[in-house]
Amino acid sequence: MKTIISRYFLLINLLILIGLLATGCDDKQQDINSEKLTVGVVSYGEGTVSLEKYERFKDYIAKQTQSIVELEPAYNELQALEQIQRQNWKIVFAPPGLAAIAISKELYIPLFSMEGTRGRQRSLLIVRDDKPIKTIADLANKTVALETAGSAAGYYVPLYDLYGLTLAKIRFAPTPKTVLQWISEGSVDAGALSQTDFELHQREFSTTKFRILHTSRSIPPAVVLLAPTVERNQQQQIQKAMNQAPGDIVADAGYVPVAKVPSYDQFIKLVDKVKPLEEQVKKTPAVLLNQKSTTP
Repeated sequence: MKTIISRYFLLINLLILIGLLATGCDDKQQDINSEKLTVGVVSYGEGTVSLEKYERFKDYIAKQTQSIVELEPAYNELQALEQIQRQNWKIVFAPPGLAAIAISKELYIPLFSMEGTRGRQRSLLIVRDDKPIKTIADLANKTVALETAGSAAGYYVPLYDLYGLTLAKIRFAPTPKTVLQWISEGSVDAGALSQTDFELHQREFSTTKFRILHTSRSIPPAVVLLAPTVERNQQQQIQKAMNQAPGDIVADAGYVPVAKVPSYDQFIKLVDKVKPLEEQVKKTPAVLLNQKSTTP
């Protein structure tokens, strides 16, 4: 009888111990935020070289917020725009064109300004120096290369500056480098890209002499955005963690915690003005006129 009672109490104690262990495991699971945070970046097909600088940032945010964090590249603005429209990206390192759409249409929240605040970005219209094209008006009935929708310097701003012209055709380049390649080989008469991208890639075409036909108005710097679907407490955790991140992580990710977040109000208005042209740019010839208005 004593043996049976002893075994009974032993079984009870064992069950209690298992219950305590299970509860401890559940508590640990609850410490990890089950909602995945996806960090979106545009890498222009440069693969791991472009993504390596975000790896430590990803690991740091995961640790600080106790969340599952994944890094997801898009290889051009069009792919990135799709992810933003679906709100798949929770944290976005957004170039200006994407930022304008994300803030105005998808209600993303700007958290930090990125590098480039020391000098505003600009869009350039580039031609080969041996072309007899001297003004924007000379591009009438010519073929022009733009980048894909979502690019500020390669799409929205040049469309604004080209307003009123009829172009023979618009070709859409997947990367800024492709724009220069097409200009160099003569398959387009002119192309648009950012000043930074032009300075970066023009040396790769040593046999071609390029000329800047037009320099645009200034474009606001890129920003780090947060999706509106991120829960409020987690939003505060992310913002605090990014503010307090070590300098090397901040430098690699390329944002500036102490910089003022730029206003996008005026740039969003510019994007809205050229949006009606998007059906025209797909046509041949491309008549860059808004039928409902006489001005862009």
